[in-house]
Amino acid sequence: MRRLVGLVLVLLLVPAPALAAYDLPPTGTDFDYQLGGDATPPSNVGMVVRDRTSAPVDGLYNVCYVNGFQTQPDQKRFWHRHWRLVLKRDGKPIADSAWGEWLLDIRTPAKRKALARIMGRWTRGCAADGYAGVEYDNLDSFSRSHGLISRGDAQRYAATLVRKAHAAGLAAGQKNWAEWDGTRVGYDFAIAEECGRWHECGSYAASYGDLVYVVEYRHRDFRHTCLRWGDRLAVVLRDLGLTPGGVHDYC
Repeated sequence: MRRLVGLVLVLLLVPAPALAAYDLPPTGTDFDYQLGGDATPPSNVGMVVRDRTSAPVDGLYNVCYVNGFQTQPDQKRFWHRHWRLVLKRDGKPIADSAWGEWLLDIRTPAKRKALARIMGRWTRGCAADGYAGVEYDNLDSFSRSHGLISRGDAQRYAATLVRKAHAAGLAAGQKNWAEWDGTRVGYDFAIAEECGRWHECGSYAASYGDLVYVVEYRHRDFRHTCLRWGDRLAVVLRDLGLTPGGVHDYC
């Protein structure tokens, strides 16, 4: 009994591992969304989102893009090496029809753990490169899974990704699924594509306050979003391809 009591005391005295500190994105500044290629941001921009394979911009708050729930179209060779982690029906991968991206199979704890190891490695790479935040894209991929992936699967996997981000010293951004409050699993901010077009900005703002960064792709949606939300949220108009020389406009 004394040995057990001593062990309990030792465990109580051992400090829990501390999470790395991280900074939240700035408010009161414009932001740019540059997944289709790098461009020099104008002076009004204080935050930039770039693909994890790109370098961050000196002097700005940089968010690293990681496709956490689907594959990138140019990474099929990589995912063939991890074929069991791609969602399949009748032996064929299920794809996001809009982008041709395969959905990742997050249905079991073992597969979520294996995928989180990959995403965690990429996230640590973002931190090493100098990024301050990370957005994990396609949280709503369950809605394109033909019923194979549940909302609970997505929530559990999202919680793991958020822990990976925070452990690497990065703020974690929710991407998609406006109806769900991602702060429940620790998300810090949101990247909201076309929330003005689909009348979703209020849902994101209810969860994240001013830490919502809006991308619109149509001029009329951009004008509407600026009128409704431009005094509170950062809103950028981009071309759908997010090309370096494409449309860049701010409220």
